[in-house]
Amino acid sequence: MLRSFLLNKKFILIIFYIFYTNILFTEEIGHECGFAFVYLRKPLSYYRTKYDDHAWALKKLCLLLEKQRHRGQDGAGIASFKLNMPPGKKYFMRVRSAENNALDNIINIVLKDLNFKNKSELDILNDLELKQNYEFIGEAYLGHVRYGTYSKLGNSFCQPFLCKNNIVSKSFAFAGNFNMTNSKDILKQLTSQNINPTSTSDTELILQQISFYLEQEHVKAISQKINLEHVIENAAQHWDGGYVFASILGNGDAFVCRDPAGIRPGFFYYDEEVVAAASERSALSATFNVEPSNINPIKPGHTLIIKKSGEVYEKQFISTLETRQCSFERIYFSRCTDPEIYQERKALGSNLANRVLNILNYDLENVVFTFIPNTSEVAFRGLIEEIQYLHKHVKTEMLVHKNQRLRTFIANDQSRFNLVTSLYDVTKGIIKPIDTLVAIDDSIVRGTTLRESILKKLIELNPKRIIIISSAPPILYPDCYGIDMSQIDKFVAFNAAISVLKEQNKEYIIQEVKKQCKLQKNNEHMTNYVKRIYENISFEQLEKKIAELVKPTDINWQGELSIIYQTIEGLHKAIPNHTGDWYFTGNYPTPGGYKVLNQSFLNWCQGIQERAY
Repeated sequence: MLRSFLLNKKFILIIFYIFYTNILFTEEIGHECGFAFVYLRKPLSYYRTKYDDHAWALKKLCLLLEKQRHRGQDGAGIASFKLNMPPGKKYFMRVRSAENNALDNIINIVLKDLNFKNKSELDILNDLELKQNYEFIGEAYLGHVRYGTYSKLGNSFCQPFLCKNNIVSKSFAFAGNFNMTNSKDILKQLTSQNINPTSTSDTELILQQISFYLEQEHVKAISQKINLEHVIENAAQHWDGGYVFASILGNGDAFVCRDPAGIRPGFFYYDEEVVAAASERSALSATFNVEPSNINPIKPGHTLIIKKSGEVYEKQFISTLETRQCSFERIYFSRCTDPEIYQERKALGSNLANRVLNILNYDLENVVFTFIPNTSEVAFRGLIEEIQYLHKHVKTEMLVHKNQRLRTFIANDQSRFNLVTSLYDVTKGIIKPIDTLVAIDDSIVRGTTLRESILKKLIELNPKRIIIISSAPPILYPDCYGIDMSQIDKFVAFNAAISVLKEQNKEYIIQEVKKQCKLQKNNEHMTNYVKRIYENISFEQLEKKIAELVKPTDINWQGELSIIYQTIEGLHKAIPNHTGDWYFTGNYPTPGGYKVLNQSFLNWCQGIQERAY
């Protein structure tokens, strides 16, 4: 009996710690997914002759996904489409995985299918025989890497999705990078049309909408005359959110569309041989070995149409809004192999140089600069170059090293507890007790990893003072367009502001904002009343309080901790063309954003820990 109790106690500790470390290790911002699309404009035999590769398109798709691996670690999928297949033969093939190393799994599966006994056997096959003999050989491909924000994990939640129908032009493969703020409204619209979705997820609802309007279009046109832009135009009237959708129909037509504010990123490349699209410009540039200038953004509110005939054109499907491209794509998500992103991240760092020098009183004699890997490295370079330009003498070291995220079950209890402080390692013996250590990170969101891992490691170096710099401004408001940031009370900046209000005996402001939010809860046009929380708090007050909140209390270190954030002005100066800053400013690009903010604040007031939309 004692043994059973101890085993149960150990089991409870294991479950608790897995939960705890999961929270800790997900401090990094959960972000959008990544999609990849490849469509051949010539017969398969053309690529076999020119490139000596029957699977040229499939390999391009795999490479596009590989170069966007960082956009989603929770699952991956590939769908292939075969043109002009005879009756009774499959024309869509799909593989999905939600296992560890999901992308590697699916790439291994689709490429394993390409192993031939010898090349002469391959050469005697015509295009149709090739497609019939090798299941993933086709003329069009759709791929996806997934980050699960709120949906469950598992193969069935991975994209691409298939909507099957006995009529080929009503069947389609679908994938995208999106979050809808008005899923409840879309559900009401569908049920009013006697459609009863089996799920209330925005993915299921969008699939049902496209399927419904595709059905309506069939009433007016035969398969090869389907007006895809008309289908998207009808469905999009009900959408509020950030999205890029890609789809291949069973008749050979395809489309990629982007939201009217350009919130989510989408790019395409085409020549006489291929049409390709992806979430990142640099992925397309590298995959097809072309200059970034040859890669075009999909215009906001437009859909890229690819017809079976090979015709390619862009068509507006909805009235455009003010363009508000997500700035976090530039700060954090997209790879800085894109030359514009590289320069922008450097500018984010250089913009902070004067503030850093001021806080140091321009005395750099006992100051060491470093960065928190990996996405802050370019901003670090920009910061150091600017300081060297202004001051010339600066000491830099690479002191922090990030370990690979561990997903395996660890049997030893003590090892599990050690994971908390093992996310980062530091190089010891470099910092002296008289030194000030300045470390730049790309952002400070919840503050959990900073408090529980990064700062504890930096404190082990025993500097006299630590200054943490964020190349992004403080996150004050929730996001609902793709980033996993919908609960306002999870942001360390919001909690800092609430603490300052309480210290100032201004808690009445919280109650007034709560009342205002309740009164406008169901209004179509909403105001950001939550801004009042921050109005009477200076930028420096907020930084000071955040430093208090993130400083570890279970370590005996008498040094001073300071926090420096990027300003909104600095953000706009560094990234002038991506003005999507609602998580910093509270200025949302669509009505749904304000509704989510309103609900998020009310949830916090009522102690409700759930998604705000």
